[in-house]
Amino acid sequence: MTAAESSPSARVIPWFLANARPLPWRAPGFSPWGVLVSEIMLQQTPVARVIPRLEQWLARWPSPDALASDSPAEAVRAWDRLGYPRRALNLHAAAVAISERHGGEVPADVDALLALPGIGDYTARAVASFAFGVRAPVVDVNTRRVIARAIHGRGAAGPARTRADLADMEALLPDDAADARLMNAGLMELGQVVCVARAPRCDACPLAALCAWRAAGYPDYDGPRAPRQARFEGSDRQVRGLIMRELRHADGPVPAEILDGVWADAVQRERALAGLLADCLATGSREEGYALPGS
Repeated sequence: MTAAESSPSARVIPWFLANARPLPWRAPGFSPWGVLVSEIMLQQTPVARVIPRLEQWLARWPSPDALASDSPAEAVRAWDRLGYPRRALNLHAAAVAISERHGGEVPADVDALLALPGIGDYTARAVASFAFGVRAPVVDVNTRRVIARAIHGRGAAGPARTRADLADMEALLPDDAADARLMNAGLMELGQVVCVARAPRCDACPLAALCAWRAAGYPDYDGPRAPRQARFEGSDRQVRGLIMRELRHADGPVPAEILDGVWADAVQRERALAGLLADCLATGSREEGYALPGS
């Protein structure tokens, strides 16, 4: 095996070019705004649910200026049931900031992206890399799993360690910015479709010959684990979703008596409503009724 053949990027990039799923945000000419919207929608939401909503969103708001000129309430309504509707408010706030600070053009610089409301480290790096070809490490849960197995010989990645995770990915990036972009996308894709959490398809993995976990005989992971998400059924998240459904479908303020009927447990219902008010996802009072922000 030559030095070039032993490089993970020399194996992942050709595999990705041959096997990448034809997703909308990977199409030539897809706008930086579209990439930003897709990255925010993809946070904790499956690809299959995002694609139709993304198409509808960009048809209605093809630019940051278009969204910024509309109300936050319309952004939340259009978000519909993608989950975590705070993301819709963040996206609207980011659109306003892009319109006001950057002439309606999504900035390419990681620090400028991080300065936008609601844009975190992952999203800033993903937009810089995938929309503008900036050489920056991009790390998500799938990337971390591949690196943990192939590079460190561990069956799972454990809790996120941002600085160490970025350093691991940085070490794998080629110097060429275009190849670095492909490596970011390729390692992420590999974790999504081949090196999956359960029953990884090692026979289809381009890193199989280099994988430290495979070479060690697939030892069980015995390190610290990331916390599991709480059960949805019966949770405050479910109650918040039921309240948000009523607000999205209403033309005006929703009477408190209507919201009283969405969940039998009054204490939990009031706690969920208070959370929505604190998160600025709802406005109003029991006397006036409740509505989406900016309605």
